[in-house]
Amino acid sequence: MRRWHGLDEVPADWGRSVVTIGVFDGVHRGHARIVRAAAERARERGLRSVAVTFEPHPDEVVRPGSHPPLLTTARRRVELLGELGTDAVLVVPFTAEQSREPADEFVRRVLVDALRAEHVMVGADFRFGHRARGDVALLAELGDKYDFTAEGIPLVADSDAGTETITSTRVRAELDAGDVEAAARALGRPHRVEGVVVRGHQRGRALGFPTANLETPPHSAIPKDGVYAGWLVADTDRFPRFRWPAAISIGTNPTFEGAERTVEAYALDRDDLDLYGEHMAVDFLARIRDTLKFDSVEALIEEMHRDVSRARDLTAETS
Repeated sequence: MRRWHGLDEVPADWGRSVVTIGVFDGVHRGHARIVRAAAERARERGLRSVAVTFEPHPDEVVRPGSHPPLLTTARRRVELLGELGTDAVLVVPFTAEQSREPADEFVRRVLVDALRAEHVMVGADFRFGHRARGDVALLAELGDKYDFTAEGIPLVADSDAGTETITSTRVRAELDAGDVEAAARALGRPHRVEGVVVRGHQRGRALGFPTANLETPPHSAIPKDGVYAGWLVADTDRFPRFRWPAAISIGTNPTFEGAERTVEAYALDRDDLDLYGEHMAVDFLARIRDTLKFDSVEALIEEMHRDVSRARDLTAETS
């Protein structure tokens, strides 16, 4: 799969293509349906497929300070899109100038001049151009003008939630409620939070549960405070294809009167890992309990043993 950051990186001889467009935050099952459909249509026509996404999130540019919690980093989003079979991912830097760009100009600049689109597939609720005035009907109209066809793909409904469609906004709400299992069903995989392992107060090590304290990127979608079962994940030179069952704690450590919210993961039964400075991730499987303030350190340690036992059972069930 090819990765392009900006239109200047698209090869001049790329040829005609089937294109899909979206922010694709989370690359959830609804997004996956569209990207896979575009890749399949490209194969049928003997063409290549391109997924177009944006960085930063357009909401932050259009309404500064309103940045939604991000379900995936830009790097992870590109990786997930590639796994869906698209031949190339184009990341378009989203700027204030672009937010004021008329729909016709966006189509000409991106779809026609850069990608030479033959067919464009988007979600049925797709909006584009200045003030999001463009929709699928306008895209099809512009396709007649610029010699491509356009198609709106129906949104995916979650059978577990009646007719409610799967959206990034809904997944964020599920994470805010601590319902990581519902979020995983919508995403098609466990929700992941990434970060660099930094030194914390090292209380976990003193208590017998050394944790990896993740410094997460700004605006990361972090689940509600609590204790979760999941996995500590890495794919680095030092830790290639590392995935270990973990108990994950999110919160301010109220027993120690903490103020800073942290994401910490204890790799079950491992006290030999030197992870400082490594880029790691945690995948969330299930919520174990709320964050609690304990009357004593001894009571906290007892509860942590129960958390670890529960995390071990839960991860064993899905391994």
